[in-house]
This record gives sequence, structure tokens and C-alpha cells, in this order.
Amino acid sequence: MDFTTKQIRNVSIAGHGQTGKTTLMEQLLFAAGSIPRPEPVESGKTVSDFTPEEIDHKISIYASLSHLVWKDIHINLWDTPGSSDFIGEVISAFRSSEFALMLVDGRAGAQIETIKLWRDLNRRNKPRMVYINRLEEERTDFGAVTKDIREKFSVDVCQASIPMGKGAAFEGIIDVLKGKAYRVPAAGQTETEMDIPEKYRSEYENALAVLAGAAAEGDDDLLVKFIDEGELSAEEIIHGLRIAFKNNRIVPVFCGSTIKGSGMQSMLDFMANIAPDPGEAFEIAVNAEGSDVSVKIGPDGPLSALTVKTSSDQFSGRLSYLKIITGTLNADTEVFNVSEGRKEKISKLYRCLGKKLEEVRQLAAGDIGIAAKLAATKTSDTIAGGQDVLSFVRLRHPEPVYSMAVSAKEKREEDKMGELLTRASEEDRTVTFKFNGETKQNVLSGMGELHINIILNRIKTQNKIDVITSVPRIAYRETIQRKAQAEYTHKKQSGGHGQYGRVVLAVEALPRGEMYSFTNAVFGGAISKGYIPGIEKGVKEAMEHGVLAGYPVVDVAVTVLDGKEHPVDSSEMAFKIAARNAFREASRQAGPILLEPVMNITIWVESQYLGDIMSDMSSKRGRILGQSTPGGGIEEIRAQAPQAELLKYAIDLRSMTSGTGSFEVSFDHYDPISGKIADDVIKAAKEFMSVQGSDD
Repeated sequence: MDFTTKQIRNVSIAGHGQTGKTTLMEQLLFAAGSIPRPEPVESGKTVSDFTPEEIDHKISIYASLSHLVWKDIHINLWDTPGSSDFIGEVISAFRSSEFALMLVDGRAGAQIETIKLWRDLNRRNKPRMVYINRLEEERTDFGAVTKDIREKFSVDVCQASIPMGKGAAFEGIIDVLKGKAYRVPAAGQTETEMDIPEKYRSEYENALAVLAGAAAEGDDDLLVKFIDEGELSAEEIIHGLRIAFKNNRIVPVFCGSTIKGSGMQSMLDFMANIAPDPGEAFEIAVNAEGSDVSVKIGPDGPLSALTVKTSSDQFSGRLSYLKIITGTLNADTEVFNVSEGRKEKISKLYRCLGKKLEEVRQLAAGDIGIAAKLAATKTSDTIAGGQDVLSFVRLRHPEPVYSMAVSAKEKREEDKMGELLTRASEEDRTVTFKFNGETKQNVLSGMGELHINIILNRIKTQNKIDVITSVPRIAYRETIQRKAQAEYTHKKQSGGHGQYGRVVLAVEALPRGEMYSFTNAVFGGAISKGYIPGIEKGVKEAMEHGVLAGYPVVDVAVTVLDGKEHPVDSSEMAFKIAARNAFREASRQAGPILLEPVMNITIWVESQYLGDIMSDMSSKRGRILGQSTPGGGIEEIRAQAPQAELLKYAIDLRSMTSGTGSFEVSFDHYDPISGKIADDVIKAAKEFMSVQGSDD
């Protein structure tokens, strides 16, 4: 069945880990008749958690796309991970959805990941609805959690559904907008509509008044009427809610029990009747001048689409998840990858229900579907019908915060390992894999220990490649502290033309960050100008490996003072060798020291952990730069600390905050180190070079 843009809805189901997102997906699909029965997560048979690693860990690791049809509306649903290790998957889902459905535990309220994701939705100004779950359990309090959401996020909350009872006495929910009740369905059944029990009539009327007030916020005329008359008709409430929700002015709150399938129909009705269709949204492209341009999603204009996610399937090959922005994408057509500047062949198109692919002939603007086996297309690439379409802004992913040095246990498998990890980094933009020429290591980076382990375990399971991991070496630097001068004569005679070059040069320290300067101060023609480039090459070669531990030398000014050449035996090579050795000798006399990279780090933790974080950062030679409270019981700490102290910070922070903290890091500058710390670095570097067989 084909759908127009107005018939499409795209929603991301998101929230803190273990709030019931995957179970909610099962119940929504079951309520709409897309699956014969909802499966529990423990069974390993859910629609959205279908990969071996998800079944094994019993958590969502990848954003999984499914779809359903409710009252002739086609709804695409993303089930997203709740762990911060897999935030890249959530970002892809958010980018392709017009609104989000946030799950909140009815006992715990808004938790750390909910708060972080809420902030990301704020940055996108994206509407969201909330489902308060687990009302069948003891210690739940719908009213308290609603208040918690209102206070933590400073938002206008309106209860679109309210519970009938709680804990063991939970009977079901009341759809405030429709004015109907839905009892908890029997096992294997879906909800059925009934009249509101009289004992809940007063609660319903209070909630309806609040809902009408929220709807009035969406339209000035409705606001005037509501102020004058104190009520709105059902049609007016729906009209006002559509506008207010689309413009992110209100947060409708729903409730129920995912495990019992309660509260599904009221949410599906809201998505179908009130939530915005893609045609009410825009995508951002970049023009030739580098400026942002808004592109309205809709059927008009040539084909354009954004690749929001890529994955690999052992049967179908590479799968490219495409959000159609303009025009229509048809099967068996040729398209142009604007980002890569090359043509691609679209053979078959699919919608999906988890891992089940359903072939379709076309996808309308606003829809999300899958193209298989696109050779060059990667996450964030723009696909178009021709070459004259602008590229859409690439997905904004956080930088990796946890790294491991990796190598194949069997050297013959090193290339295959590299190929697989490169593919992983193309599919997941929060993963990087690169060879560090300074440290001579392959480094795999991601969002946490679990994130990295999932990738490596998949390689081991699917490709039988064992990967050895270790803590990455730090890219230290060397510099000097004072002025020094040295000379070196390179003289070699081996029959015929010999080699001769004498160089006298001086070195001195530059301010941190200025890297290098070279000055020719030779007078009187002692060295011909033609040999000066060779001298500079020799200096630069020497700077690649310092005299302390073989690390690159930075922040040094080099001046060539004097020298001597031979009319027959001098050459550029001879002067390069002389300069290289003169620089090394001068460096030894100039007080060489080590420099270590210092990182900026921003940490987000719940208030109760603030003291522990501050104390731990001090023990890591860190320096606190500032602290703020962004809201929601969260503290933001800005600090600087040596990179060497942060290599395992993802593990440390998880331990200190029971898995609720998160952080971001970026390089800032280099600082000198000395004493035992420097001695240990030098010792380790020499041992590493010995193993590598380096002459330096």
C-alpha cells in the first residue's frame, strides 16, 4: 500500500535504559495488528532486538525500525537504545523523526539518559510526548512523576491519559481527549473502549480542563474563547493540540503498563490524529557558499534523501536507511550520491519490521525505507535524482570517549580486521578506527567499554578473528627549555666523491603552540643557499624523534649560524645529515622535557555524585574550570586533565555513578611533565621502541 506524505508519521521511542522501550514497541505493533502477539524481551524473539548481541545482552544496541498502520496512517517507529554507549543510534533516529515518544519509569521519574536525550530534543526543537510506564507496580506515582517532568524540564505538561488506580489496584487508563476508558486487557488481547467509571469522573474532568487549556495555547482565537467561556469543543481541542504540539509548546503525557499492553490505543490515536506529518517539517541543506538552507519535506521537486543509518545484513548485504526529503524514490532507478559524487543503482526498496524486509515499489516524501547493496553510500550521505541537489547537513554525532589499541592475534588476519573495523566506523559515526603513526598502533574508539566490546565480539563471532586489545599509547611531545648551540661535521670518504657538510646551529624554546621556526643566519657564503633546504629537511627529520623518548619535538626555533662546505664533496644529503645530528646535540644541551596532552572534559552527573567526581578529578591531576546546573538534578562540571589519566575514565565514571554519568572530551594543549611521571613515560617508550626494533 502506498501512502502520501500527509499519511506518514515518524517517531523515535527513547528514554533511559530498562524503561520498557522494546516492550512498548511490541505492544504498539500488536495493538495495530502488525504482529500476532507481543514477545517479552527475555524470550529473545522481539521484533526490534533481533541481533545475536542484543539477544545475548537483553538490551537494545541498535536503533531498529518498524512500521504499523493505524486508521489509514502509516507510522514508522524507531526503537532506540537506552545506554549512552549507543547514543549514535538515537541521534540517527531523532534526525529522521518529526517527534519523539519518551518513556519514563513510574517509580524513578526522569533519569539521567532521559534528561540528556531531552536536551538533545530541545536543541532540535523537536516535539515529544511522554509515556509513564509500570503503573502496575508498587511505589508508582503518576502524579508525582508528572510533576517531576514539569519541574525538571520547565515544560507545560498536559495529561492526555490518566490511570485508573495504581500498583496492584491498577485497572487501566482513561483517554482524556476521547473521554473513554480502557481496562487492562486480558493476556493475548488488545484494549477495548468503555465508558469512564463514575469514581474517576472528577479526575477526568480536571484533566480535560488542563488539556483544553494546553490546546488553547496553540491558537490565539482558541485562547480568547477559552478565557471567555472556560471550555472548548472536542474539535477545537484537537485543532489547538495539533498546533501546540507541532510547535513544541506542550508535552502530552500518557500512561499505562507496557508489560500488560495498557495505554497503547490512546497513544496511537494521538500519533494518527494530532502528531505532525513530515510535510510540516524541514530539513537543512548546505549551499555552495556553505550557508544553511531550509528544505521543506514534500513531494514537490526532484528526488532527495538523507541516509540516516547503514547496517550490514549477512543475506542482504549493506542496508541503507533513507529518509525521503523531496520527490519520490522508485525501485529500479539510478540515483546520484551527492556526498560521494558518484552514481548508485537502486534495485529493490523495502520497509522493515525489525529484521523482516517487506519489498515496496516506491517511497513517498517523508517516508523512511531501505535500499540494499548501495556500494558507496554511507551514513549522512545525500542521495538525489541528479547532481543539482544540495547536500543535507550531516548527522551531528558526539566524539568517541573511549579507545583501545587493537591488533589481530594472527598477523595474517590484520588486513581483514582493519577492513571490518573500517566498515563498523562507516556504519556507526560514533566509532573511529585509524592507525596512529606516532604510536604505531591501530586505535579503535567508541562511546564506552561495552560499545567497543560489542564490535569486537561481533568480529570474533561472525568472522572468527581474535583481536588483542591494550591501552593506547599517548602521543606525547618533546621540547626544550633553554638556548643551546651545537655543530656537527658529516665527513665520509669511500672512493670517488665523498660526503662533506659542517653545520652550526642554535635552538631555543618557542611559546607553547607555536610549533617551529627556521632562520638562516649564515653570512659570507659559508654555506651556499642551495644547501639550506637540505639543512631544514635534516632539522625536521630530527624533530620527528626527540632525544628523550623518541616523541616529536615541538615549539622550537632553529637558527643556522655557520657552516662549511667542500667544493667537490658537499651535497644536500651531506648537509641534511649534519643538520640532523647538530639538532640532536643542541637538543640534549637545551634542557629537553616531555609534554603531555591535556584534555578539556565536560562531565554530567546527578547532584548526589558531585563530591565524588570532584575528588576523583583532583586525584587524576585534573583542574576544575567551572560548574553549572543545567536543570533536572544534573550537575555539569568543566575541567582539564591529562589524557593519560582519562584513558579509562568511561569505566571509572560508570563505576562512580552507577552507570548514570556521561562526559565529552576534546584536546586543548600540551603541558610539561617531569619527575617520576616523566621517567615512567621515557622507560615505557624505550621498551616499546626496543620491541619495535627502532633505531631511534
